[in-house]
Amino acid sequence: MALPSLLLLVAALAGGVRPPGARNLTLAVVLPEHNLSYAWAWPRVGPAVALAVEALGRALPVDLRFVSSELEGACSEYLAPLSAVDLKLYHDPDLLLGPGCVYPAASVARFASHWRLPLLTAGAVASGFSAKNDHYRTLVRTGPSAPKLGEFVVTLHGHFNWTARAALLYLDARTDDRPHYFTIEGVFEALQGSNLSVQHQVYAREPGGPEQATHFIRANGRIVYICGPLEMLHEILLQAQRENLTNGDYVFFYLDVFGESLRAGPTRATGRPWQDNRTREQAQALREAFQTVLVITYREPPNPEYQEFQNRLLIRAREDFGVELGPSLMNLIAGCFYDGILLYAEVLNETIQEGGTREDGLRIVEKMQGRRYHGVTGLVVMDKNNDRETDFVLWAMGDLDSGDFQPAAHYSGAEKQIWWTGRPIPWVKGAPPSDNPPCAFDLDDPSCDKTPLSTLAIVALGTGITFIMFGVSSFLIFRKLMLEKELASMLWRIRWEELQFGNSERYHKGAGSRLTLSLRGSSYGSLMTAHGKYQIFANTGHFKGNVVAIKHVNKKRIELTRQVLFELKHMRDVQFNHLTRFIGACIDPPNICIVTEYCPRGSLQGMAFLHNSIISSHGSLKSSNCVVDSRFVLKITDYGLASFRSTAEPDDSHALYAKKLWTAPELLSGNPLPTTGMQKADVYSFGIILQEIALRSGPFYLEGLDLSPKEIVQKVRNGQRPYFRPSIDRTQLNEELVLLMERCWAQDPAERPDFGQIKGFIRRFNKEGGTSILDNLLLRMEQYANNLEKLVEERTQAYLEEKRKAEALLYQILPHSVAEQLKRGETVQAEAFDSVTIYFSDIVGFTALSAESTPMQVVTLLNDLYTCFDAIIDNFDVYKVETIGDAYMVVSGLPGRNGQRHAPEIARMALALLDAVSSFRIRHRPHDQLRLRIGVHTGPVCAGVVGLKMPRYCLFGDTVNTASRMESNGQALKIHVSSTTKDALDELGCFQLELRGDVEMKGKGKMRTYWLLGERKGPPGLL
Repeated sequence: MALPSLLLLVAALAGGVRPPGARNLTLAVVLPEHNLSYAWAWPRVGPAVALAVEALGRALPVDLRFVSSELEGACSEYLAPLSAVDLKLYHDPDLLLGPGCVYPAASVARFASHWRLPLLTAGAVASGFSAKNDHYRTLVRTGPSAPKLGEFVVTLHGHFNWTARAALLYLDARTDDRPHYFTIEGVFEALQGSNLSVQHQVYAREPGGPEQATHFIRANGRIVYICGPLEMLHEILLQAQRENLTNGDYVFFYLDVFGESLRAGPTRATGRPWQDNRTREQAQALREAFQTVLVITYREPPNPEYQEFQNRLLIRAREDFGVELGPSLMNLIAGCFYDGILLYAEVLNETIQEGGTREDGLRIVEKMQGRRYHGVTGLVVMDKNNDRETDFVLWAMGDLDSGDFQPAAHYSGAEKQIWWTGRPIPWVKGAPPSDNPPCAFDLDDPSCDKTPLSTLAIVALGTGITFIMFGVSSFLIFRKLMLEKELASMLWRIRWEELQFGNSERYHKGAGSRLTLSLRGSSYGSLMTAHGKYQIFANTGHFKGNVVAIKHVNKKRIELTRQVLFELKHMRDVQFNHLTRFIGACIDPPNICIVTEYCPRGSLQGMAFLHNSIISSHGSLKSSNCVVDSRFVLKITDYGLASFRSTAEPDDSHALYAKKLWTAPELLSGNPLPTTGMQKADVYSFGIILQEIALRSGPFYLEGLDLSPKEIVQKVRNGQRPYFRPSIDRTQLNEELVLLMERCWAQDPAERPDFGQIKGFIRRFNKEGGTSILDNLLLRMEQYANNLEKLVEERTQAYLEEKRKAEALLYQILPHSVAEQLKRGETVQAEAFDSVTIYFSDIVGFTALSAESTPMQVVTLLNDLYTCFDAIIDNFDVYKVETIGDAYMVVSGLPGRNGQRHAPEIARMALALLDAVSSFRIRHRPHDQLRLRIGVHTGPVCAGVVGLKMPRYCLFGDTVNTASRMESNGQALKIHVSSTTKDALDELGCFQLELRGDVEMKGKGKMRTYWLLGERKGPPGLL
């Protein structure tokens, strides 16, 4: 092998006579000794080192020292640094080669940096070794490294305009040297440094691993990098093919730096990584899926020197090490070691010529930075970090017919440029996929169409909509039923008998709403009564202790149509401070009347609220309908109930025309009006009322004219110009007030303001909302009254809640019927019952148990037991009479009679209680079993309330004593029943009883008794 640079180097080294005593160059090697799966294994690298030593020849004699870094077939992070220390201690080397594995290299490099000893390796690919300033100052990497792979990938992304995201999948068993992890680490750091969103995931070699991988790919990227065994790639691609991820929307980069997948193997041909020992269908699926795969490998040096070197390397490996190696990219690592040794020799020669020595390790390493050197592996270019620039090849399926992978491009690390071979990459869709297509990952973008719903989501959505529709329908139906119930209940109805009236004198003196206007020149004066200047506008009476206003309706009867019922309901619903509250109506002929809140002192806010409510308009507004309550709050009355109020007065009556003096012209014509028209008619009526207030006169004051109400109404109805309106003295009134009145009684309703505008005008008229002391006082009185009413309502609700609780407690102490009699203040009479069934029970051994327990434990025991019993007896038609100590007494058939059902109800209850006792546990003695003894007897009793303080509902009669004797003469965990109870149960034929025999009872003599064993299913129709 004749290289010009090598000849120059040898000539330079042999240019003179070696000084006496000059020592040889000591070269120490720390590499794996046997495992050929490592590209830097000693049988692979050793021949290259030997060739390099021979190339140096006599000009630079070399002493070679080798120690293994392999332990049990793998690189040893423990053994490598120890071997390096031994080499340093016993041989003091000038140059250290290896290790190639990452973890051993890290340990040895730290020692070498401390010793200032050059450490040269063609392995140690991890990105962490790039930080040489701190721990790895003397480390020189003359082979490929992961950061250089990352630079190539970044250049690829720039070429294809992939600037958004990428996904990384790799195998990491966390054993040995983790080659796949450290390889893809360079890609991750480079892409992340280019501001891409990079997600990574470890491939799980277990069932479900491919599914997890494709799920990760879908969620994180269209540009996918995979680093792992070829079998792993096959599994992922088969799953991707099943999920239609190989349709051209994704591209898969397989990081196979040594190109092992492209070499021929037992199941595949050269350049066909998709071939495998699988079924025909799977093989075809893999072939189709591999159209989306691009393989990245190191680039084999194209120069003829490398091919000659590789041939010599294979021969020396077979002769010197006894191993048979073949052409492979792994041999590139051996070439990098060869070039590294010669590069060191070249730099060493320069250092010596400059007056340096071999011991100047840092100086030698620094002179290697940025150096270019032509070696057997081509142009060796070292960067400023003493890492070699690396070339890569991008492989694609160049021939779709054969499926052969061919180089599509190669990357020059020295030039940082991709050279395309001219064969276009066969993209499935004709172009590279986008790395961030619209709506694939940015799902929050509102312009994106959401992913179609799955069947489950559609079913869930449909079910949800159905439930919502069902809920809304149910609510509407319930609301409709409640409305119909409210209409049918007629909560507004007041019986005539419920209204109370005082004497006439008292009524006239203090009950009516009065008008204190002078009524001068008014056609309304004919309505004055004999009570002086006061005029009575509303009769009054008492309803439930409160004074109310009673408005009689001149009708013989009221037909309760649906319209009338709705009007009455709406009247009850309308509540406002400036409207008189509707209390109810009486429809008892001939006393048909409307009952409202009474205002003894008899707003604009009231009219504004009324127009915005469901009632929408007044329709009969006049000064007599504006009343003042006891708190000086002006309120509107006589609104609503149009159907109810229709009058039956004679058409030509004086009173009828007098009431129409406030009526708008459009209403006098008799034509029906829409809602807005009725509201404008109310504005006309307000204008007439405003005239009454401004002129201190009656309605429709006409200066110098004396017309009857009928004549006035007819003139207004005619609508001839000039329109007939009340007289106004402009010299005595404010011009703005006159203008407001004229606008309110304008002939055209559209020209009249609404009450919102009127409120604004009056607010300005009253000096921009300023209030007098009296107005402020009245406002505070109104607020106080409203707050008081609210407080009273809250207290009333609290009282009703406490009353409910008290009644509930009372119903637990006494029977419901008895409690109701006591609440009404009635004396509860004792009552005889012909036939009831009484239950007694107690606990056998309770006295002994109590003696061995504390009082609190006894109370807790009884409380737990009887709480359990109380919950059970709620399921039966029985009444709990009392508990005394451990005794429990229950009866059926009173206070509510239940025919012949009392005996079976008690029997079933006793069986249920006996069953509950079997599983009952005593808290302080959990291993003890309660032994319940039960007695039942049927017969007549008398029941009544005894005592005034803490009254009790007690039973009296011989039946009570007999039931007690049945219990005391019974046995534990058995139900003892009398013959009368047995006869009552036999009528049903569904209870199992067993004759006990004749038993001596105290005070009774011998009685035939039975054991109740259970209940069998009886014929249908039995109790």
